[in-house]
Amino acid sequence: MSFPKNFLWGGATAANQCEGGYDLDGRGLANVDLIPHGKNRFTVSQGKIEQLEIDSSQYYPGHKAIDMYHRYKEDIALFAGMGFKVYRLSIAWSRIYPNGDESEPNQKGLQFYDKIFDECKKYGIEPLVTLVHFDCPLHLTKTYGSWRSRKLVDFFARFAKTCFEHYKGKVHYWLTFNEINVLLHAPFMGAGVILKEGEDKMAVLYQCAHHELVASALATKIGHEVDPDNKIGCMLAAGARYPLTCKPEDVWAALEDNRINYFFVDVQSRGYYPSYALKQFENKGITIPFEDGDRELLKEHPVDFISFSYYSSHTSSSDQSLAKSEGNMAHTPSNPYLKASQWGWQIDPLGLRITLNNLYDRYQKPLFIVENGLGARDEVVGEEIVDDYRIDYLREHIKAMKDAVELDGVDLWGYTTWGPIDLVSASTGEMSKRYGFIYVDMDDLGNGSLKRLKKKSYNWYKKVIATNGEDLD
Repeated sequence: MSFPKNFLWGGATAANQCEGGYDLDGRGLANVDLIPHGKNRFTVSQGKIEQLEIDSSQYYPGHKAIDMYHRYKEDIALFAGMGFKVYRLSIAWSRIYPNGDESEPNQKGLQFYDKIFDECKKYGIEPLVTLVHFDCPLHLTKTYGSWRSRKLVDFFARFAKTCFEHYKGKVHYWLTFNEINVLLHAPFMGAGVILKEGEDKMAVLYQCAHHELVASALATKIGHEVDPDNKIGCMLAAGARYPLTCKPEDVWAALEDNRINYFFVDVQSRGYYPSYALKQFENKGITIPFEDGDRELLKEHPVDFISFSYYSSHTSSSDQSLAKSEGNMAHTPSNPYLKASQWGWQIDPLGLRITLNNLYDRYQKPLFIVENGLGARDEVVGEEIVDDYRIDYLREHIKAMKDAVELDGVDLWGYTTWGPIDLVSASTGEMSKRYGFIYVDMDDLGNGSLKRLKKKSYNWYKKVIATNGEDLD
């Protein structure tokens, strides 16, 4: 058997992409509630234009999402029907602390996730909980400038401690920040940060990054103090960077790009700022706002494991004039050896094995693949959805994952596909970019019955889990 008997198979969602109920039971507005569908989505996500009030002329897909807020029992039962061992989900910060800086939590928010975790327990599903999955209470952006402010470290620590204490015994696996490196590509979506004209963008983003890294270490400390059995990880938007050619300048470009990506995990896993980063900051005139005790906190409280998302590999080139792929936020040159999805994401199963090896060689800590999947348009014929393309994609990626474990010796704890049920796309805001084993009847503008239908891939993944990854046909 390639995978250990306790291997954690499942699926992953995010609160802001599936829950809906954005204004129910005391939940406050978050940055993600202000990211519209349509032409302004990318500029708002990137923090290039300020949009801090709801505009009635625009559609915000996260407000309704797939209404899991009212349908969680049905959805978790469907997950259980596939034999899920683990369900990765996130807690919406603004459900627990509507403004983010209150002294007491919102009890109705805490109770909602109590019901989620109790429902998981009923089916023997282990929750894997992300504390922040692109959620930042809007009040924190308006009042403090979001993660620009050191005050957010304490606000986040209060939120994390509340979650650790309230859900002690119900949750044992935690992630601090989802895809923490997305801060560099989409500051408002990733961290509620809006960039001001004329300021040093990199200086601002790495100031925010430092505050998140300190907050992550503090949360790890608190989580272990509350329950020594807690396993707390970081989360990276990953994907191996290949030199576009064997030209030495391209090889160097790939090395530099990989360092930019790995920087966050270098700090979270190793416990200190790497020398290459410190030298780059010095050369660029960027001052990292270290305070007394920061270095000790980072050093003494590294993460227990490293989780990551993998959808595609990327290329790096020294030639900045080359056309870029439209299929990912990194906007890298296209790899001529790879095919692409309907949204331009290049498909590279071997790249997953390479990424697993790169991460394990670099950190020598357990790994967890917490996002992997294919966004595609699905056709409903009667009540059937034949999504062989999704099965093919996942089969080849699971084979690569198996090779990394069986042939390369990578220590891998689990695999959660993104997303087991159709939900709103974070990048495009579309419902038509579907990832799920379960179809949700809703279009890009929120029209539809929200009826759930099993796709062909549903029973395929059920078989994969039942055989612990041995039967992939």
